[in-house]
Amino acid sequence: MKRFLQLWMMVMMTMWLSACATSVPEGITPVTGFNVERYLGKWYEIARLDHSSERGLEQVTAEYSQRDDGDIRVLNRGFNTKTQAFEEAEGRAKFVGKPDVGQLKVSFFGPFYGGYNIVELDSNYQYVMIAGNDRDYLWILSRTPQLDPAIQQRLLAKAQSLGFATDKLILVKQNQL
Repeated sequence: MKRFLQLWMMVMMTMWLSACATSVPEGITPVTGFNVERYLGKWYEIARLDHSSERGLEQVTAEYSQRDDGDIRVLNRGFNTKTQAFEEAEGRAKFVGKPDVGQLKVSFFGPFYGGYNIVELDSNYQYVMIAGNDRDYLWILSRTPQLDPAIQQRLLAKAQSLGFATDKLILVKQNQL
């Protein structure tokens, strides 16, 4: 019985932590009217807050495609400046609620998911700003390797108004080797 209770507590703790990791930061609302079919394809990372899984990477892209099971395949790719080689990470994204709301959860490590909250999305699906489950995670992506400076400045201003540390954003080099 003691073993069962320990196992049950571990399962409950994992579920609770997973739920916390896929939440939306306070004061942020994911976009509505989201269309996953229009979102699929290749995106270039324009800016991000630093985190260990992308540290030292340039020329970062994310490619989204539909999986047979209805989830979304995520393929992140970036050039590691230390090893002078490209690295890839494959993950899976799932909608947290309705598929027309830009709130997803993404996993690259088994049953552990992180928040993927689309904060702003161009009506033509040419640029997007994504927040994680808290204000430590922020990405700006574009369909092209460079984003119009005026659009980039507007997105940075919005990110700052939402409480993100825009002074710590990394502007990702997208030059081809």
